[in-house]
Amino acid sequence: MVTPGNHGTSSGLVLVFDIPTKGTNITLAEVLAEHRDPITDISRETCDGKDRGSDLVTADDSGVLCVWKSGEDFRLVTKISAYGVTCSSVKLWDGVIAAAYGTGQIRLYDATTGAISAELDSHARWIYTLDVAPESGRLLSGAEDSFVQVWQISRCEESGLIEVEHRHSECVTDTQICGARFCDPQGSSFAVTGYDLNEIIRYVQL
Repeated sequence: MVTPGNHGTSSGLVLVFDIPTKGTNITLAEVLAEHRDPITDISRETCDGKDRGSDLVTADDSGVLCVWKSGEDFRLVTKISAYGVTCSSVKLWDGVIAAAYGTGQIRLYDATTGAISAELDSHARWIYTLDVAPESGRLLSGAEDSFVQVWQISRCEESGLIEVEHRHSECVTDTQICGARFCDPQGSSFAVTGYDLNEIIRYVQL
């Protein structure tokens, strides 16, 4: 069994590697050449158990997003136009793309159609990190403004529309946050760190 691995480059190419479960014979399998600017982030589908029309999203320095379906070869599903600013981080969950930008905004897109569902004025400065809890759909964002925000993403069962609700806000005083991750699949705890900070701070929901 061979597991595909993806790596973005400064030229905008996305390299797909075949990585064997045993041994070190890693080979280049495919090159995806849709982007024209440096790749900033790559995310795969994190909601298991559903056969979606797409399972990978790539982002670049101009703000372009490319949505892919993997298989024998990668197939481009949709291409979302540049937003006019860098897409600094991107996540894919349950067919929903969460994209963070240098403006401090988060945009939610439908991964199949590329249609925008919501725009969140979530931070006052550049967002550096997003994370998603795969079992709950909670979204975590961290930015230069010292804030961490927690959101709940869901789909309406009747309409299929993407819904989002703000759940929590935390200020890490005098810290430009550069990293934030959930510590468990449900998203009941998360950890953050920042520039010139020699520690990791963990928060737990009580």
